[in-house]
Amino acid sequence: MNQVKQAYFPSIENVKAAAETIKKVSEVTPLSPSLRYSKQYNAKILLKREDLQVVRSYKIRGAYNRISFLSSEQSACGVVCASAGNHAQGVALSCKLLQIKGTIYMPAPTPNQKVEQVKMFGEDFIEIKLVGDTFDDSYHAAMLECEKLGKTFIHPFNDEKVIEGQATIALEILEQATEPIDYVFIAVGGGGLAAGLSTVFKQLSPNTKIIGVEPEGAPSMSESIKKNKNTALKSIDKFIDGAAVKQVGYLNFEICKENLDDMITVPEGKVCETILELYNKDAIVVEPAGALSISALDFYAENIQGKNVVCVVSGSNNDITRTPEIKERALLYANLKHYFIINFPQRAGALKEFVVDILGENDDITYFQYAKKTNRENGSAVVGVQLKSASDLEPLVTKMKAHNFYADYLNDKPDLFQFLV
Repeated sequence: MNQVKQAYFPSIENVKAAAETIKKVSEVTPLSPSLRYSKQYNAKILLKREDLQVVRSYKIRGAYNRISFLSSEQSACGVVCASAGNHAQGVALSCKLLQIKGTIYMPAPTPNQKVEQVKMFGEDFIEIKLVGDTFDDSYHAAMLECEKLGKTFIHPFNDEKVIEGQATIALEILEQATEPIDYVFIAVGGGGLAAGLSTVFKQLSPNTKIIGVEPEGAPSMSESIKKNKNTALKSIDKFIDGAAVKQVGYLNFEICKENLDDMITVPEGKVCETILELYNKDAIVVEPAGALSISALDFYAENIQGKNVVCVVSGSNNDITRTPEIKERALLYANLKHYFIINFPQRAGALKEFVVDILGENDDITYFQYAKKTNRENGSAVVGVQLKSASDLEPLVTKMKAHNFYADYLNDKPDLFQFLV
């Protein structure tokens, strides 16, 4: 990847120009107080609701700003992007509004719901090509088309005009806030939003601390800042797909390493807890990346007491088919869901004994797989148990061992566990 000799930092003038460019297509989203989180953390917590954009994420800002700067020749040739989510929707809507033809490459396994959303926003101005199994496959195919046909690639984060478009969120926050802001928490994927927002705050509100938040399974910016070098990760957990990248943009890295006051990582299970809480308690639907900034508050609870805090809720494009996995990960993170290998005596009444004598009155079997394949004295079953309280685990294991049911615990064995979850 090419490196820049001199770091680029967006100017306030360019960000204000971007705000003027996108004002007809991008909503000025609310900066809403959260009574529940404010009480929970003894702070004033404000949510910047980018999930309320027309495309349900902030990505329209950068995409529209970038495409608006195409020359007439570039516009005639058309644009190309690679994305499995929010950027694709931003590019699609921008193409329709600016009447520019676009080709959008998406991985073949992309859920149909996301493909249909992109079609809806782009209508006849975009063509979708499902290529490869991963984002990288789609990206390489997109770049090949650009080289062959002279089209312009619209990068999701590593682009000056994209960064300036995303930075307009910071201008809105500063205009909407009635008091000085002490902290801003922001999700970091490729780094476009973090780079733009942090630059504006460092110039217009330098006392505000900007905290970048990454998934624990995809800490590309954290590792890069730690090593003072833009570092590609060998593998990542793709669950928080809107913020899971192997390598951040080189433009974004140069900005973020200077501007971010801290980078923290949040476990995927904690993010799932936040998604469910927001839905059940606040009637707010967010995607995993959209919940990152709020999930980070637990890890900054002492620092933010009595402070004015903004969390950017970056998007709400959550696929409902992921709900069972979200629930599962949340329960595992809270130590309320546990999987065991249980040795059952191969005799009548063994299962009844396990249910009556071993399980607590609030324990629930949620997974059970058993097959009698031998004439051995004992047969093994994989059993999933959901607890009401994390403190119920130790008594359960003690009883299983005392009655010779216990064989193994699977939660801490990822190679076996991946087949269950």
